[in-house]
Amino acid sequence: QVQLVESGGGLVQTGGSLRLSCAASGSFFSINTMGWFRQAPGNQRDLVATITSGGVTNYADSVKGRFTISRDNAKNTVYLQMNSLKPEDTAVYYCNADYTLLTPFRRRQSWGQGTQVTVSP
Repeated sequence: QVQLVESGGGLVQTGGSLRLSCAASGSFFSINTMGWFRQAPGNQRDLVATITSGGVTNYADSVKGRFTISRDNAKNTVYLQMNSLKPEDTAVYYCNADYTLLTPFRRRQSWGQGTQVTVSP
């Protein structure tokens, strides 16, 4: 089982920056893809960015060129650097991890508790 703890959310003005962190802990064989999703009030949870264990990244079109996802495999931590923030980026941001367990072999997913990001006009 993997537990994810997020940090780094807050209130920022339009054009500002924030950096989110998500640390994974627990018992697992490996952590595969990690990512960030966000959910605004009344909306579904949408993908923001993902990164594989090998460093391959994927971004939602709405954040390309403004957000950067990275990870430190030694620390089992994923980061989201958010620049040029806009009011429409306001949402609860959730960390997600796809991981592998052994005996028996199986893959699972975990979610963090979420961190609020608010961008004021």
